[in-house]
Formats: sequence, C-alpha cells, structure tokens
Amino acid sequence: MRMANHEVTVYSTPTCPWCTRAKSYLKELGIPFEEKDVSVDIQAAREMVRISGQMGVPVLVIDGNVVVGFDKRRIDQLLSDSV
Repeated sequence: MRMANHEVTVYSTPTCPWCTRAKSYLKELGIPFEEKDVSVDIQAAREMVRISGQMGVPVLVIDGNVVVGFDKRRIDQLLSDSV
C-alpha cells in the first residue's frame, strides 16, 4: 500500500527512546518528515508547547493533526486517511 503525501513534523530530543521509535517507524513507512530537536531549538520547543499543550516528547504533527507520544494507531489512522 502506497501512502499519500503528508506534511509531517516530529518534535523530539536525541535522548528520547520513543522519539527514536516514532522516527524509525515513519522511515519504515517511507514517510518524509521534518525533525525539530527541542533540546537545542528554543523556538521549536515553544512552538511544540503552543500547539500541543505538552512539554514532553515526542510530539508529531501530521497534516495539522497533533499526536502526543508514539501513538502508532493514531499515526496509522492519520497517514491512511487520504490513501
């Protein structure tokens, strides 16, 4: 099954194991994404808190939909909605 084009941003830190899993999963699916390291990018950290209300990572934004944590079922749902 080929995934449609999606706009995906992953807010993460280098030491977060769930961030690593989320990014690996997107790569497995062939989904390109923009990664924002909130441990060094203060602007990205503020943006993440503003859109998600969360300070924890990972936060994924898929086509404008916010996913907090590595919620595989929600990620799959958002990526398959426009297939």
